[in-house]
Amino acid sequence: MIDEARPIFVQIAEQIEDDIIAGSLAEESQVPSTNEFAAFYRINPATAGKGVNRLVDDGILYKKRGIGMFVAEGARARLIQARKDRFRDEFVRPLIAEAAKLGIDPDQLSDMISTEGVTA
Repeated sequence: MIDEARPIFVQIAEQIEDDIIAGSLAEESQVPSTNEFAAFYRINPATAGKGVNRLVDDGILYKKRGIGMFVAEGARARLIQARKDRFRDEFVRPLIAEAAKLGIDPDQLSDMISTEGVTA
């Protein structure tokens, strides 16, 4: 499902990343072609190519000339680490800062998270 509020090529790159993290695209396995992405999402192949090439630039995918794109060795571990780092920066650090403003100490915060995890 395409989110009109975000660039399509970013969403394609994120979908490939999600598939690698989930294990449905294994390391050294072939990724669908830009034409396949274009047909599936009904978009211009150049847009699909921009998303795929972004992952090539990041070392997540690599090209085999005349064959297609493949998932690079170590891609899953790199993606997981990058997502953990982004999660820390976007969610954990602001959470800790807000807790400190409210006088919530680390033990209380941990209890809140543990309790919420049980009821969620």
